[in-house]
Amino acid sequence: MYKLGIIGHPLGHSISAVIQKAGLESIGEDVQYDVMDTPAENLVDRIKFIKTNGYQGFNVTIPLKVPMSLFLTDIDDYANIAGCVNTVKVEGENKELFGYNTDIYGFKKAIPPEVDLRGKTAGILGTGGASRAAVVGLAEKGIKNIDFYTRNIINSHQAVEYMRAKFPNIEFNVYQIQNMRSLKGTSILVNATPIGMKGYIADQMALELKDFDTMDSDIIIYDIVYNPQKTILIKESERRGLRTIGGLDMLIYQAERAIQIWTGKNPDVKQMKIAALEALSC
Repeated sequence: MYKLGIIGHPLGHSISAVIQKAGLESIGEDVQYDVMDTPAENLVDRIKFIKTNGYQGFNVTIPLKVPMSLFLTDIDDYANIAGCVNTVKVEGENKELFGYNTDIYGFKKAIPPEVDLRGKTAGILGTGGASRAAVVGLAEKGIKNIDFYTRNIINSHQAVEYMRAKFPNIEFNVYQIQNMRSLKGTSILVNATPIGMKGYIADQMALELKDFDTMDSDIIIYDIVYNPQKTILIKESERRGLRTIGGLDMLIYQAERAIQIWTGKNPDVKQMKIAALEALSC
């Protein structure tokens, strides 16, 4: 039996356990997948618990994706570039922790293959750990300009400078989200904040209605929030006839990659999505 789990806070909205169990069962594996609510101040104690209780791996979500890096023996290339991890494998007698970033894999795979972003401009709402995965994924898609929109420019300075150092060929700009400039010319806009998530300001979105009036008609709205499946942002975008990408596919694809890391096998993504949709409909 695989003993796995997820750490982060809050986790009341998480359906990771349902998706991971479905994926592991599709390759004939039994699994115990524990949802372990872990505020940042309890991270050290949680890691000790995981190491001493036979876990083979775990997922990491907000607000632990960046601080988790401090406890790892090694990380993969994606985690190194993004500066954060969302999947950890526990290995060896010493229970060493190896970190991976599968969010980037999931973020990229959820973008339909016919979408061409080469040489274009992207907007990202938020500058936290999720935004880093978006930056890497967009960079690999050929984006040349990325505009960050944040509530606190000063607090975002370190994250933005980190991205500038990692991707010198991309032009980065930072704007106050409350005073958002025109979004004309933006080909894809990514919500990398938890705003709109069930249990966390679910009745709001990170944009104001007036911001939609500045968008081009062919813009893509990509909301990484997956619960609810259709956030206020997605619903408003669809109402205006805009193309959208929801967060559920990203979640499933990153989970697919995590299972590959833990087991070396390829799970059935269709079964994982069916399980996720059933969980979200409850």
